[in-house]
Amino acid sequence: MENATLFDQSYVKGTIIRILFQNNDNFYTVLKAEVIDTNEDFDDEVTVTGFLPQIAEGDTYTFTGKIILHAKYGKQLQAEKFEKDLPQSKDGIIHYLSSDLFKGVGKKTARTIVEILGEDALNIILDDKSSLDQIPKLSQDKKDLIYNTINENQAIEKVMIQLNDWGFGPQLAMKIYQFYKDDTIRVIKESPYQLVMDIEGIGFNKADELARHIGIDNNHPERLKAALVYGMEQASLQNGHTYIPDQILLETSFNLLTKNGSEVNPDALVNALTELCEEKKLLVEHEKNIYIPSLFYSETKTVQILHRLMNHQEQLKQFEQSEIMLAIGEIEQLFEVSYAEKQKEALMQAMHSKLMILSGGPGTGKTTVVRGIVTLYAELHGLSLDYNDYDGQDFPIVVAAPTGRASKRLYESTGLEATTIHRLIGWTRDNKPDDILENEITAKLIIIDEMSMVDTWLMFQLMKAVPNDAQIIFVGDQDQLPSVGPGQVFKDLIESQIIPQIELNEVYRQQEGSSIVELAHQIKRNEPFDITKRYSDRSFIPCQTDQIPEVIEKIVTSAVNKGYDMRDIQVLAPIYRGNAGIRALNKVLQKILNPPEDKKREMEFGDVVFRNHDKVLQLVNRPEDGVFNGDIGEIVGIFKAAENALNKDVVIVDYDGNEVTYTKADLIEITHAYCCSIHKAQGSEFPIVIMPVVHQYFRMLQKNILYTGLTRAKQSLIFCGDVNAFNDGIKRLGNARFTSFYQFLMDYFSTDDQKDIVKNDSDTDENKENEVFKKLPFQVGEMTEENMHLVSPMINMGDISPYDYV
Repeated sequence: MENATLFDQSYVKGTIIRILFQNNDNFYTVLKAEVIDTNEDFDDEVTVTGFLPQIAEGDTYTFTGKIILHAKYGKQLQAEKFEKDLPQSKDGIIHYLSSDLFKGVGKKTARTIVEILGEDALNIILDDKSSLDQIPKLSQDKKDLIYNTINENQAIEKVMIQLNDWGFGPQLAMKIYQFYKDDTIRVIKESPYQLVMDIEGIGFNKADELARHIGIDNNHPERLKAALVYGMEQASLQNGHTYIPDQILLETSFNLLTKNGSEVNPDALVNALTELCEEKKLLVEHEKNIYIPSLFYSETKTVQILHRLMNHQEQLKQFEQSEIMLAIGEIEQLFEVSYAEKQKEALMQAMHSKLMILSGGPGTGKTTVVRGIVTLYAELHGLSLDYNDYDGQDFPIVVAAPTGRASKRLYESTGLEATTIHRLIGWTRDNKPDDILENEITAKLIIIDEMSMVDTWLMFQLMKAVPNDAQIIFVGDQDQLPSVGPGQVFKDLIESQIIPQIELNEVYRQQEGSSIVELAHQIKRNEPFDITKRYSDRSFIPCQTDQIPEVIEKIVTSAVNKGYDMRDIQVLAPIYRGNAGIRALNKVLQKILNPPEDKKREMEFGDVVFRNHDKVLQLVNRPEDGVFNGDIGEIVGIFKAAENALNKDVVIVDYDGNEVTYTKADLIEITHAYCCSIHKAQGSEFPIVIMPVVHQYFRMLQKNILYTGLTRAKQSLIFCGDVNAFNDGIKRLGNARFTSFYQFLMDYFSTDDQKDIVKNDSDTDENKENEVFKKLPFQVGEMTEENMHLVSPMINMGDISPYDYV
């Protein structure tokens, strides 16, 4: 916290007076306690915060942690450890047993227990559950409840104390306890690396440190397996790979295992990989490529579904070319447009194709063609585009995109009720990538926009929901960033040439004069350009990294003075940290675009201050509320607990008319959006885009990142920073992704006509490997009894996979 000062560890023993707040999901708690004993100069009462389960008013606890001097709320104790004092007096025990912890046990029963068992009643019950048999008219259910609750109370505290001693903070300790419950200590002692598999937020290094304390051997199979699985997950989730060559996985895992000086037997590591494959926790294809199972099946089953749909080509209604051309002419009159030859070709292809790809950069008319496809399809099939004409029946055309912002743009261009892909297929925040969804899309024409953002998992779930009698059109720009999740589905699909495709590569008349569009196409075509040349809609302001906040402040202030507001202006940066990072720039921009005022409400969450009228960004999918990762909204209300029916502090955000309520604990799902990452902006457009470009961003200065960022600008694009950083970045292609989707497509669709279609040599997986590792110490070699597990487990199984039996 910016306005907080930390002292050495302190303790408070006190009786809980009032619980001010508690999150039922993670037990983060804020409470008031009456001080009994402390090593600090607290008054009679103290505010305590922390992750504190099973807390009840009237109980006495000893809290140990850090003192925080909060700028607004004063001196508080941030508890890291806690230990409950079982009440010793008769009144204390009666109050405890009749508290909310013991549902159905009233004061009369509690008083009877104390009268019979005495002031040591709680310890007597803990030592001997049968002591409750002495209590008359006490049912067995209540005996079990009383014993289990007292025991659980003590067990949680012991577990939390042990986890704290092992180096886990209170939040992580609570997450671990909630997963394993009473088995927590046993699981960790027997298999600390299980934490890597089960608990989000615990990586290999943390589990490895714990294992060393416990005395796990460096070559223990569980340690080696954990490193391999962790390596696979990091490669998929952080680098976008759908598989890793075995040599690279073994090499990176070996480096991870030995970086602290540990000696590891390479043969033992190979054996661990063998066991993981035998256990089907990892899969192998082509004798060397290692997969997380859900990614392998997502790629292979998607290919099979595409093949199945292509085999239903004969179901399409056939139209004469003259009939289509006549309808196109009528649409041109309706929309007052004149389609170019390539656009007409796209409209014709869409009517004749079961599956089709429509690609192209900015200004090439993708939006115009999509609107034309929808109208042409309806005209030829005798359909109405008025939802009121269907009277509860399924609408025959569906348009969707990966994010809420992209789907809104799709709605604006087509007039149809666009949706997110997640909502279309029923994928909620609780679903995991390998879940099997049973939803089927009830539509005859499906158009998916911004396909470059669709990852391997989402592609499989989408295709699984497409019925055999539907047509599907994939729309996107392959030069944009690939998906955040694993894979490069759109790129691989285009390169395979399996599906009919039309690329729009001409910038049409409506975009003439835009230097932004011209720059985008110069980058696509690898043509030379001078980024410092000034245009009416584009400029580059040279400055140093430490000057970025000041320069952006001046640019934004000037725009505000000209009548623009925060909805029009978007700052895009590729990283969060540093004085030119997203977090720092958001603070600068909030002061300009939404400064504090006396009557303007605020709510603090960590070191962030949310304020009425703040521009905020949704960070995760929240389909139950109709808001999705990447959606941008405005805070329209902040209310204290006493002011609303939830009896909790809440923030209300308006997403284009959809108001969503967040409790304080939910605020982790949103962040300020005055400046956001280029990844989060994908699928959106803004009147004014400001892009700082400095060497501090060096790892994220890549051609597709810069291209994606600058194509978000509709009217004005302003770069600021180092010209050399931009010029270096535009030459950098970024890391190649290991994916099998292209190869699986080629193998599955292989025909005499397609056998000659191969990737450019520079794009082959073999060359990708050579770029990464010139010499690797691990070689699998020829098939033996020791490595025969490397043969695909699904060999000769055709279309069948384990997914068919789920």
